This record gives sequence, structure tokens and C-alpha cells, in this order.
Amino acid sequence: MGVEILGLPKNNIPEYLSKFNDDKYEDVGTLFEPDFEKIYELDPDVIFISARQSEVYEELNEIAPTVFFQVDGSNYLESVKNNMKILGQIFNKEQFIEEELANISSEIEKVNKEVKGRGVNALVVMANDGSISAYGEGSRFGIIHKEFGFTPVDPNIEVANHGQAITFEYILEKNPDYIFVIDRAATTGGNITAEQVFDNDLIKETEAYRNGRIVYLTSQIWYVASGGLQGTNVMIEDIQQALD
Repeated sequence: MGVEILGLPKNNIPEYLSKFNDDKYEDVGTLFEPDFEKIYELDPDVIFISARQSEVYEELNEIAPTVFFQVDGSNYLESVKNNMKILGQIFNKEQFIEEELANISSEIEKVNKEVKGRGVNALVVMANDGSISAYGEGSRFGIIHKEFGFTPVDPNIEVANHGQAITFEYILEKNPDYIFVIDRAATTGGNITAEQVFDNDLIKETEAYRNGRIVYLTSQIWYVASGGLQGTNVMIEDIQQALD
């Protein structure tokens, strides 16, 4: 949008935002623990937060007007549109936002049409340093089903922030056409990569493995930095590459 920022949490910056590692941008704490003194010193005109900072909204709002952007995984695209339109209004960038959102909607529609045409199903799995959990419709990663059009291989997956704990036997039993994997440990720190977790005999029996359809998503985006224009475009690219 061409809007300069004063500071951001620097301990987990996604690769596509690496320019913000520069010293000219202040480090304002972590995703869960803002540095209130630093933010007060910066004297910002506005503060933007997401769900991870929602519990300290009141404290931040005392420093400067604070805008909370919630992203609803069960209605991802609509959330992004609503949030971005607010940003456009704040910074007088409505036309820019409208054009970007139109492009995103168009690209998602293309993917959805291709997925529906193939009639394929999918299972979304998070690997967390050895453990695995599944996410279905209405979850934080519901965009894969609702917006991108993959049929859930299991419509009864529990909707929970950390997913439903599953086993490799479960994955083989459901035998999805596509397995989309988010590597939480790669983002938050861990010793076992998702690729290591999925390198086992049960997974090698699945159709997804045999057809090269185990897809490792850009975890920093999907787990930490979804909801923005660039992040959403990376998510679209991840799915399009899986189809290619």
C-alpha cells in the first residue's frame, strides 16, 4: 500500500516480509507480549493487532487508536475483504484495495473451478515436532475447503484451534487425494520437520504419497501471517502449484 510503519514484532517475520528486519523498524515485542513501553515511545497514530494480541486490546488502545483485525478461517476470504477495506479507508487507498481484492477473488475462483472439475478431496494436517492433528471445514485452515473447493475427506473433524489429534493409521484409512501439511515446528521452533514426520511406511501406502500429492504449505504464512494481501497470494500460489 506504500504506507510506512514504525515497528512490528520481529521474532517471527515471514520471509516475504524480511525487509522489516532492518534496524529502522523498531521491535515492539512478541506476537503474544507487546512491549508497551516501546510502543508508547513510538507514539503511533494507529496500532493494528490480530487475535494473538486481542487480550491486550484495552492497554494498547490507551496508547493509540487500536484496530483489531479478526480472520475467520471458516469464512476466510470475506474476512480478508472486510479487513482490507478498513485499511483502505484509513489510509485513503480504497481503489488500490479494490483492485487487489478483485485479483485475489479471480485467482481463487480459478483454483476453485479447477479443483471442482477434478472432484478431489483433501485432508489438512499440522505437524508439530512429531505429533499430528487434522483440520476440517470451519477450521482456521477452512479456506482449503470453502474457497479452494477441496471436498473434506472427513466431514466430522472437530473444529478446534489446535486441530483434532490423529494417527497415521487414520490418514491411511481416510486415504485422501491430497494431504496438505503445515509445519508448525518450522515456524515456532522444533527438532522434527514435517518431512521427517511423514517419512514412514503408513504414509507411503496412501494414494496421496503415490501420486505426489503430499503438499508442504508455506507454514510461516498459513500458521502466522495469513489474512493479508501478500500472504493470501502466497497461499493461492501454494495451492496452484499443488495442482500443477
